[in-house]
Amino acid sequence: MTTSRILGFLVVLASMACGRPAEQPPNFVVIMIDDLGYADVGVYGSERNRTPHIDRMAAEGLRFTDFHSNGPMCTPTRAALLTGRYPQRFGEQFESAISGVDDYDTGLPLDAVTIAEVLRNEGYATGMYGKWHLGYHPPFMPTNQGFDDFRGLGSGGGDHHSHIDRSGRPDWWHNSQLDMERGYSVDLITRHSVEFINRHRDKPFFLYVAHLAIHFPWQGPDDPGYRVEGGDYHNLTKLGQLDGTDVSAKVNEMVEAVDGSVGAILGAVREHGLESNTFVVFTSDNGGYLTYQGGYHNISENGPLRGQKGDIYEGGHRVPAIAWWPGRIQPGVTDALGASFDLFPTLAELAEVDTNVPAHDGASLAPLLLEGRDPAPRTLFWRMRTKAAVRRNQWKLVRNANKSLELYDLERDIGESVDLAVERPEILEELSRALRSWELEVVMDGR
Repeated sequence: MTTSRILGFLVVLASMACGRPAEQPPNFVVIMIDDLGYADVGVYGSERNRTPHIDRMAAEGLRFTDFHSNGPMCTPTRAALLTGRYPQRFGEQFESAISGVDDYDTGLPLDAVTIAEVLRNEGYATGMYGKWHLGYHPPFMPTNQGFDDFRGLGSGGGDHHSHIDRSGRPDWWHNSQLDMERGYSVDLITRHSVEFINRHRDKPFFLYVAHLAIHFPWQGPDDPGYRVEGGDYHNLTKLGQLDGTDVSAKVNEMVEAVDGSVGAILGAVREHGLESNTFVVFTSDNGGYLTYQGGYHNISENGPLRGQKGDIYEGGHRVPAIAWWPGRIQPGVTDALGASFDLFPTLAELAEVDTNVPAHDGASLAPLLLEGRDPAPRTLFWRMRTKAAVRRNQWKLVRNANKSLELYDLERDIGESVDLAVERPEILEELSRALRSWELEVVMDGR
């Protein structure tokens, strides 16, 4: 037991002796939507999708306008969120989505320390429901990374109804055993999340809700499952059974389904009177797709941002993020810079626990959330294979796949339309040096 926890226990005893109720450590709920674009919900500008529950959460909480995933694809952000570290520190394969073919026997290293492990060691109940995508099979599963209970998929894009992955494998787990439940992924994940809250309402809990929606296959709640065991879906059949190339109607159903899930989860928190002691975060693992090969279009909305999922422009990694804790976090909007890997140190500080792990790359946002204090200036990095980006203050350097460099002033040009590399060579060189230094550090660590 850590020193902070021992002191907390003594406070509990003292308050009981004085006849005062002891304050329980805060509960945590992290809700991550898959492929949700920056402007896919109403409060961020969508006129296509009705999202009353997410909009209410934003009205009652703190909405970020400059929050970023740590990668422009699924796996890197999930690794960063759970460990508080750049995903590149775990190997090059974690820069992109780990594949069910090339990376099937790979997973987040078991010696990586996750926020779930830290909180469980401090007496928290820990549960994860939904998309893991940090390992396809045991031992690289959530129950070996700090979660007491897990139900969901190991892969990155299973059928939302039949739960068959792209390689035709059954992929719906309970802990380390396949358990092929029937039902739509959003509904199953929501039900298990609410049941977890019901079971653990009387003790501190950490709940990680990782929806597969709105990732393809683009399927609504009433669509049939189409993938079957033994099939091969490593082609455009992975996208679903679609009537045409305009997929906006299907995506609309999926966005509104996850909005209903957010409403149900926050409703369970309210039903048990836990809202004053429960910190909830809503975000996405990367930007949304605008188009996809084969002519598919009208997928997500990224608002004024350039690019989409897979890009290192803002549309690939600037994502919606809302922090909710009634009575503790003042409602409003912040332009403070934040990223997925900030959640580990933030939750650790809010829980007042010692992490006993190597220094995080992320920074705690607790002072911002509870006191309105802006985080200290810092430099952030993204990399996916040869593409990379650096952010320092309003300046952003973009390195394209062909190694060409671009420079943008995001304060004046959030759409990254005016390249200032020639006009500001000193800024370009400063950020280039920072990128070279960071790459040397994380590559050596990743080995």
